[in-house]
Amino acid sequence: QLQLAESGGGLVQPGGSLRLACINSRSTLGHWPIGWFRQTPGNDREGISCNHPGDGDTFYADSVKGRFTIIRDNAKNTVYLQMDNLKPDDTGVYYCAGAIKCSGAVADDIRIWGRGTQVTVSS
Repeated sequence: QLQLAESGGGLVQPGGSLRLACINSRSTLGHWPIGWFRQTPGNDREGISCNHPGDGDTFYADSVKGRFTIIRDNAKNTVYLQMDNLKPDDTGVYYCAGAIKCSGAVADDIRIWGRGTQVTVSS
């Protein structure tokens, strides 16, 4: 069973980096696809990246491709979202989710959500 919690959000200047962590406190993440979503001000929640366990296939939305990277550490039951070259448009609440599958960059058939962590990109 999953119980997910995000951490690592905060305030960063444009061009800076943050690493978000999605930690499962109850069991292994090893066989769960994990997706990252964000909700930016005035917009619906959007899926930005999804990672398959095992084969390690990872998908990214065009808005973050080349800047964000998912890193899975099964030994720590943690999936990270490394965010580089951040822009003000990246400001929002970031969520991780445990899912049944990835449909491209969007985790599908979500079984559990984390509570989210705030990311603010501003000078």
